[in-house]
Amino acid sequence: MLLFSTILEIENKLTKDDFIRLVIEWNQNGHPSSVIADIEWNGERNIRFEDANKWLEIQEYRNKNIIAVRYEKREEDGAVWDTDYIMNFSSMKMAVRLDRSYMEESLTVDAKFYTPFFISLLIDRGYIKKDGNLEIRRRPLMITDENLDLLVNVINGKSKYRLPVVIITKTFYDEDPVDVAKLSKELKGVAHVFVQETNCTNPKIKEMCDGRNEYYGAIGIYHPNPVIGHRRYLYRMSEGIDTILSEKVTKTVMQYSNTQLVGPLFTWFGVNNAILQDRLTSKRAENAEAEAGRRMAMYELLMLKSDLDQKKESMRQQALEEAKAEADAILDGFEADLQKKDSEIERLTGELEKKERELSWLKAKMDSMTQVPIIYAGDEDDFYPGEAKDFVLSAVRRDLAKTEQRAAEAKRLLRNYSRMTPKIRKGLEDIGFIFDKSDHQKIKYYGDDRYTVIYASTSSDQGCGGENNVHTTIKKAF
Repeated sequence: MLLFSTILEIENKLTKDDFIRLVIEWNQNGHPSSVIADIEWNGERNIRFEDANKWLEIQEYRNKNIIAVRYEKREEDGAVWDTDYIMNFSSMKMAVRLDRSYMEESLTVDAKFYTPFFISLLIDRGYIKKDGNLEIRRRPLMITDENLDLLVNVINGKSKYRLPVVIITKTFYDEDPVDVAKLSKELKGVAHVFVQETNCTNPKIKEMCDGRNEYYGAIGIYHPNPVIGHRRYLYRMSEGIDTILSEKVTKTVMQYSNTQLVGPLFTWFGVNNAILQDRLTSKRAENAEAEAGRRMAMYELLMLKSDLDQKKESMRQQALEEAKAEADAILDGFEADLQKKDSEIERLTGELEKKERELSWLKAKMDSMTQVPIIYAGDEDDFYPGEAKDFVLSAVRRDLAKTEQRAAEAKRLLRNYSRMTPKIRKGLEDIGFIFDKSDHQKIKYYGDDRYTVIYASTSSDQGCGGENNVHTTIKKAF
């Protein structure tokens, strides 16, 4: 599932080596659980660093002057995080993408994430170009009387920027409706954040914008695309309103950024596919050149053999015919080999295209899913119709039989219960019950609090106490 996507325009001073060094610095200075140990970079443009549950790979696509970087980390719960940095040094544009997917055995977890710290490094080193007359920042831009025209021009549609503009106004009590520093940090690289310094400028802004402005805690989001227009979220004094507003703004901006069209050469798979296609084309050219050279060598051999004996015409003719036959046989064999190679290339290309379609379908399916299925069918075909179903039912029957055996044993032990004896205690422990250390009459099935049973120290009803214990135990545990 795509969580974050943006394309930044980069200053020309960023070189390929600077880019790779910055990526390695980002990893080495990141969260301890994300660091790949013992990275030593010696200037290679195609290299992979690996650790236990994470790897960092760098690929250079020289034909298009692109360097692609992917960092992948697998969490203990099965979640897989992919962070991609694709830098095109011809257009000086960089794509930053964060994607999360799941392994088959993974659990569904919260989608909370943080904007890649790599963008902060780009901002601090001055590598990101201005968006018009605005710098890309990770802190809010305070709007005062001196720069009021920046806000007014956005509201009136006179200023257009590549990134959306978020305008945060002061409340009636001249306070910020949200944590503007935190929100600006979350939106760095995908939006500009304007914050009204004081609500005293409300009358002036209203007059300059013909009343179209936000005020008293309202937040406006102005998109670059006029078709989308702008969104407005009003402020209401209530508990937790700051968190609600922040989440709404972040979600709206991220949805806009993630839906922007991205070319294939600004994705990890797109770059790798292009490299593979170039290699296939190069291989075909090499095969064609080799074929032409071999044909020429064969004909030269024919000419050499035909000139061996100029004195005897019959011998010359015989040698010529033999040489032609031999050459034709060799060429026929070579032609068959060449066709076989071309067929293999076509097959591999077809498989590549099929995998790309499958990948696109799976990613689209994952993006549309709110939950992950517990059981996947897998890719294996049934040996006979219903084989997978029979296998699952057989396993369930085995477990049910075991449960029934445990229930029968519990019934036998507790039928005539009058007090907890060592024999009954040992029998209950053998079928999975664990006794509470503080209360020896309290047991839990496999230690789970949901399946707790409490027995009396002595039975008050000798006639049906044992049956009651049997009923309670089986109902709770089985």
